[in-house]
Amino acid sequence: MFKSFFQAGFECATGYNRDGEWIDLIEDTWHHRHVDEDYRRLRAVGIATVRDAIRWPLVDRGGGRFDFSTVRTPVAAALRHGIEVVWDLFHYGYPEGTDPLADDFAERFAAYCGACARYLRRRLPGTLWFTPVNEPSYMAWAAGDAAHFAPHLCGRAGELKVALVAAAIRGIDAIRAEVPDARFVHADPMCRVVPCDASAAAEAAARHFNERGVFEARDMLAGRLRPELGGSPAHLDVVGINYYWNCQWVLGEQGSWLAPDDARRRPFRELALAAWERYGHEIVISETSHWGEHRAGWLDELAGEVEWLLARGVPLRGVCLYPILGMRDWHAPRDWMPMGLWDIDHAGGMGRVLHQPMFKALLRAQRRLRRHLPASRRA
Repeated sequence: MFKSFFQAGFECATGYNRDGEWIDLIEDTWHHRHVDEDYRRLRAVGIATVRDAIRWPLVDRGGGRFDFSTVRTPVAAALRHGIEVVWDLFHYGYPEGTDPLADDFAERFAAYCGACARYLRRRLPGTLWFTPVNEPSYMAWAAGDAAHFAPHLCGRAGELKVALVAAAIRGIDAIRAEVPDARFVHADPMCRVVPCDASAAAEAAARHFNERGVFEARDMLAGRLRPELGGSPAHLDVVGINYYWNCQWVLGEQGSWLAPDDARRRPFRELALAAWERYGHEIVISETSHWGEHRAGWLDELAGEVEWLLARGVPLRGVCLYPILGMRDWHAPRDWMPMGLWDIDHAGGMGRVLHQPMFKALLRAQRRLRRHLPASRRA
């Protein structure tokens, strides 16, 4: 399905954080300046598929005017290095003067999606891949309940989730009107919670989250929930699973992530199987990583889970290491998080420094999974 099984994602969040500060991780990491070298380095380690961004707030100038000057360089770099891009179109940030809960929001987003498809269709060969709305479930909570991102709401997560999925569906329709064979990866967290106590209410709340809540956005995309939005299995397309070390926690206890050796924790394979069995679609691990000294061990462990799934015929088509570069903390922009295959040299022109333990873990994972992949994808 993709040019490489292991993929890389460039953190591309834009928008206003919980303190009302503007963030743009593409600029913060200097990826907009180093994209050619960033892509070259990826090819050198056997990665040919990336998640990268078209930043809606920078492109959409209002009144039906679109400025794609920030997209020219990554498109040229992708062509030069043979990189296949899954274009992330809406990663938390949206243009000034728009409101995600307004009636015209989905229409505005669809016009932008159609313009993106037209622009890329004329410049890139092969299949065009998109992630229309990144993490609608997480954004619904972060922007509609916890006030971590604009529009900084509380108590309106459910309403915002519906609005985000409605926009994604309209965006998909607009893209397919321009590029009928376009494909889509819908990246959304695959989380699991455990009850905070042994009460029946706590058990029921955890069960509702695990069996319904975590799937709501995907169910709407697939037309199973809120069919009036226009979703269908074709809209859902590839099920993207975002999975990090902190994707399992105690419900109702903020920051109470389950430790790796917690008996209540479930292996990733069970979560992936639940997504596949629910929809029967091809799946991708669209984001995964750890930080600091935990990076290599995380990748080693994940490779074992992936191997188990592939050996049993689960149509898992790729693993995206995300973020591939160290990044600023969204809500503490002076702090850098040591994540990814490359750290950032802040004193040396934002140069990239290969994290050797994770690189060796990547080599081990590539060798380990090689026999499960078609011969054409083993290089």
